[in-house]
Amino acid sequence: MTTSKQGVPQLDLDATARVAQFGDMAPMRERGLDAVRDALESAPLPVMPAMADVEDRIIEGPVGEIPLRIYRPSTDSDAPAVVYFHGGGMVLGSNRSFEPLARNLAHHSHATVVSVDYHLAPEAAPPAQFDDAYAAAYWVAAHADDLRIDSARVAVAGDSAGGTLAAGVALAARDRGGPTLFAQVLMYPGVDKDLDVPSIRAMPEAPMLTLVDIEYMHELADGPDHPYTVPARAQDLSGLPQAVVVTAEADPIRDWGERYALRLRDAGVQTTLTRYPGIYHGFLMRSEATARGRLAVAEIGALLRAKFANPLPF
Repeated sequence: MTTSKQGVPQLDLDATARVAQFGDMAPMRERGLDAVRDALESAPLPVMPAMADVEDRIIEGPVGEIPLRIYRPSTDSDAPAVVYFHGGGMVLGSNRSFEPLARNLAHHSHATVVSVDYHLAPEAAPPAQFDDAYAAAYWVAAHADDLRIDSARVAVAGDSAGGTLAAGVALAARDRGGPTLFAQVLMYPGVDKDLDVPSIRAMPEAPMLTLVDIEYMHELADGPDHPYTVPARAQDLSGLPQAVVVTAEADPIRDWGERYALRLRDAGVQTTLTRYPGIYHGFLMRSEATARGRLAVAEIGALLRAKFANPLPF
């Protein structure tokens, strides 16, 4: 492995080209949250996998209405399902801006994907994001017949901040006696708030996610201590659903996900951990942009297909 002068691992050539497209970006604090959000939501979407059906629904949540977008890759009834929470540091993102990842998860896993447009901070103070995520997962499991899904094969998944939510929902579902979850998919998850881990110390100026932006998003999404908003603080990880954990080599929060995955493994949770080399944080959001992204989303989907086809009690 080679590293750049800043201690960031060498990126793949197409990942380097992708980063170069964005140029030198000022810190989020300087650009302002509204401008960052506008840029994300106005970005053109790529060609995405076709679905047999896409449906929008709205459910009632603890802090107001929660929009859901349901992606069905086939007309099969009793299909497995993935409740998906998008990334964005709890302050950015939507069902629109993260639609490419949601569709790719549905396409590659052959599962119905329910994408959750949870309320964002700082307008909705934490733990509103977790409360929305848990409410949505509970609603999906409770409405399995209406959604034409198999209630015994409902997974949760999320990237970055969405991975935080997926991990938190898995913990809460265990502690609260439901819903029963089949698996958790944590893609470069922000499950911790420890800014002193080696990967952050080594890569404070990493492409796509810098330490100053992490600090800024933490400030915006700061809230009271809560048992499920920082999953790494959970003392007991036993009894959780099987896990797929994905990290990126050139991601400053890489150690958060990998440390959590090892704790899951040591707690007796069947855990698959894959670190993708030569790639940056957030690479699955636009997986079509890099070969590594296309490989990763296909592998995640294949793992889910295999798990859904061979359900085992854990």
